[in-house]
Amino acid sequence: MKTWCVLAGGLALSMGVWAGEVQVAVAANFTAPMEKLAPMFAADTGHKAVLSFGSTGKFYAQIRNGAPFEVLLAADDETPAKLGREGQGAGRFTYAVGKLALWSRQAGVDAQGEVLKGGRFEKLAVADPKLAPYGAAAVETITKLGLLETLRPKFVQGENIGQAYQFAATGNAQLGFVALSQVWADGKLKQGSAWIVPASMHAPIRQDAILLDKGKDSEAAAALMKYLRSDKAKALIRSFGYEI
Repeated sequence: MKTWCVLAGGLALSMGVWAGEVQVAVAANFTAPMEKLAPMFAADTGHKAVLSFGSTGKFYAQIRNGAPFEVLLAADDETPAKLGREGQGAGRFTYAVGKLALWSRQAGVDAQGEVLKGGRFEKLAVADPKLAPYGAAAVETITKLGLLETLRPKFVQGENIGQAYQFAATGNAQLGFVALSQVWADGKLKQGSAWIVPASMHAPIRQDAILLDKGKDSEAAAALMKYLRSDKAKALIRSFGYEI
């Protein structure tokens, strides 16, 4: 027993030496998956991911202004590419391909999105297309349907997709364009009704991760970038409706 206690103590001390923290900026659409991935990452590697959630556009501005983020999990591939070109990071890869959904917490959204043409709703939640890639995809979809001028007066705009979801979830908007991952789990819709927008309606929502300059010497940051590409992480990401 004494020997085992010594060994256990030595192991804990060893883990304490190499375990570290990584500051992660996470696109709002990836909140639920990352909240599950973070404890898995900690249990499997000993490192802790400290998470901040928000819009990709806002994170870009913060990173340019010296925010201490070490990894960015963006909602697009353009922002990480831009940061790479500007010398702010490297080693980017696509960790998920997102899906857009028109969602209501109530029944009534049909499988083809015809509810948009009926106009029998007062408010439509949409993320800011200038800051949030899912917002840009929503506007692109509405434009392709020929409904932009008709629906624009009904917009309730959130800074990010998390806020757009909250508007729809609380009933402040009867409908909302959200990330499928916000309303989907374990292969099914969690609540309400939805139209999963066909990928052909908007540009692909490729979501890239990038190791930022402040994390280039961090073992925890490197471990997280590796962990996101593991089979275990990919399986969880798929369960929220993403493609890999």
